Amino acid sequence: MTTILSPTPKPKPETKCLSAIRHNLIRLSEPIREILSRAQYNPPQNTTFSLKSTLETLIPVRDSPSLTENGDEQIRREIRDFGLCCIALASAEGENGDLFSWIPRKLSIMAKSALRDISEAIFSGSDENSWCNLGAEFNSATSECKFVVELMPDVLPLLKGVIKDSSIDSLDDEVSAASARVPVASAIVAAYQFRWLVTQVNYPYLEKLCSLVIPCGLTALDHWSPAVKGQGMVVFIHLAKNVNAAELGWYEDVILDACCRNIASSDELWHHVVEMSVLLVTCTQRRNPRSSWFERMLNEMFGHLERQPRDKEHRIAWLELIEPIFSAMGLVLLAHFRRIFPLFFQWMHADDDKTVLLVLERIHLIIKLTWIRNTPYIERLVNELTVTYKESATRKDREAIRAHIVQILVLLQQCKGLKFEAAWDKHRDDPNFAALTSSLVGMNIVSIVQ
Repeated sequence: MTTILSPTPKPKPETKCLSAIRHNLIRLSEPIREILSRAQYNPPQNTTFSLKSTLETLIPVRDSPSLTENGDEQIRREIRDFGLCCIALASAEGENGDLFSWIPRKLSIMAKSALRDISEAIFSGSDENSWCNLGAEFNSATSECKFVVELMPDVLPLLKGVIKDSSIDSLDDEVSAASARVPVASAIVAAYQFRWLVTQVNYPYLEKLCSLVIPCGLTALDHWSPAVKGQGMVVFIHLAKNVNAAELGWYEDVILDACCRNIASSDELWHHVVEMSVLLVTCTQRRNPRSSWFERMLNEMFGHLERQPRDKEHRIAWLELIEPIFSAMGLVLLAHFRRIFPLFFQWMHADDDKTVLLVLERIHLIIKLTWIRNTPYIERLVNELTVTYKESATRKDREAIRAHIVQILVLLQQCKGLKFEAAWDKHRDDPNFAALTSSLVGMNIVSIVQ
């Protein structure tokens, strides 16, 4: 495991290089120290943790007495600490919670600029390789990416430890809050720093860091605080988008188990947990549509949705994100019709157009994937579609809704034949469906495939 800015056996060039970097470090840190000291800060109630004081301790001091004793090691420690300070400030941008809302946006922007500048100072010079342990595979990475990669081996274990020490453990059959040792506010800051670090590294570099990132991410997912969990979810979403399935293989089961356990964790995290779960299960199980993980994950999601079927935000988020699982499962979706269609039939008549359109899109996809065979839902589906068609007369997105319904009915006509005709027969003479009947007669197979 590499250590932060670990030196090669070239002491003189290294000392000269590090001294120049420290000069830049002090130059960049002074305006940040000044603005931070002037920022108005009221610590959260019921905690002794002060984020402002913690950040101030991470900023280097111009005349440090320890530099004369162990200069190179101290400079590397200052680089790490100042990096953590800037990362905390940068990760606070746009956050409105009590923990971060006091940080001026100007300070967050300045911190991000300082991270870019110190990265350039370290990785753009000719002496870079005299003391950095990055391999040749990182040659094309940006300076900021290289800086983050160098930080991670030292920093992630520290952040993981803070998160773990503020969680709740069960020891000797007695539940005790370890948060007495580390305040939860400290764990939240660590989670934000963790998320910021990981999301600065993309494919193909991130896959080389999985052994560092995944254990810390799992620790965050296991935490009781939604704020900590949420940052862990963002990390796994980023991993799923930037790492090959093979790299996740060693942790596959434990990651998917964590996804399932968190599906019903907190309403405010629903969008994150659905996106994370969908991406990770399709990434790792795409070649096995009968995987038990698909079944378990869908059942957890259905259970949550069935308990809150009228929650608009939950159903829209799920409908928007679920398509990759449906596509990966294909024909196996037939086994889940008894839970899918009751929800869809209810949502087809929701009072918002977006839900209706999303439901119709998902129904069309399911019919294409399964040819809706061996199911008792044909007649009910045709009836619900006709009702939705009539209801759309007063909707803003009337034309789009009706176009989707025509598309679905044409597809049903093609795949179910006589069964569809029997279900449609009682609606055929309704004057409200004159345009529908015309479409069903005139549509051909080419338009269906499109």
